Amino acid sequence: MEINQTKPFMHSILKAIKPLMVILSFSTIYGCTSPAQNADAAKEEWVQLYNGKDMTGWTPKIAGYPVGENYNNTFRIIEGNLSSSYDDYSEFTNEYGHLFYKEKYSHYRLKARYRFVGDQVKGGAGWAFRNNGLMLHSQSIESMGLKQSFPISLEMQLLGGSGEGERSTGNLCTPGSNVILDGEFFTPHCVNSTSKTYHGDQWVNVEAIVLGDSIVHHVVEGDTVLTFTKPTMGGTLDFADPAILIDGKSIGEGYITIQAESHPTQFASIELLDLCGCKDPKAKNYKSYYIKDDRSKCKY
Repeated sequence: MEINQTKPFMHSILKAIKPLMVILSFSTIYGCTSPAQNADAAKEEWVQLYNGKDMTGWTPKIAGYPVGENYNNTFRIIEGNLSSSYDDYSEFTNEYGHLFYKEKYSHYRLKARYRFVGDQVKGGAGWAFRNNGLMLHSQSIESMGLKQSFPISLEMQLLGGSGEGERSTGNLCTPGSNVILDGEFFTPHCVNSTSKTYHGDQWVNVEAIVLGDSIVHHVVEGDTVLTFTKPTMGGTLDFADPAILIDGKSIGEGYITIQAESHPTQFASIELLDLCGCKDPKAKNYKSYYIKDDRSKCKY
């Protein structure tokens, strides 16, 4: 979504907040003090959301078209990459698209490797040049309005440089949402991260560390570039159902989507480490890195 120039975080504050790889090394902070009886309790079980060959598990929703209709073959696999493509478009007329993953998550680490390729399709907005995003805690695909361009969500905005000047990635945009940023209630649409600029068609590695409705970190190439807390619904969003967009409602879980905003984008990998699960050390599927306990998932 469109980025606005707003006050940046203090660089020193963001650098002081380390990725979850540091947090998880001190599991006692989260109450995981009992020794694991499962020898593999510390082994991370990453789920490949993109399987490397097709769009199994993913469903498109494009503005103006019903759920599941992949208008103009917008989402496709190109040379093994999950892509948003405009090869079949003569002109873009606001057919903003999102590709939804089937599962809902609350506490997790999400990693992706992406790049922008080629030229923006004719008709694309200036702000959408080399622009995509990972929509976090998104509303369900079924609850989106037919003409709704963007889901209620927290967007980890992915931007590419134009070849000159600075243009950060791993920014935050807030369609139908608000957050606490630098200790203040944040209502503008977007804010820049402290990341460097990535020009051309180079691959970029990003990670979102999402802890329910408490805190979210954006990480680019291993550096934490943005952090915010306490996401809630708020503001206005064209064609969103007012029964779904409830002002002030906490956003603690949701779906993950990638975007199609008029510039071809490719994802080589998208993987997730679920941080919600059985925290009973006596269970066979106990994991020492879980943060949120869900005893309904325990297996003995």
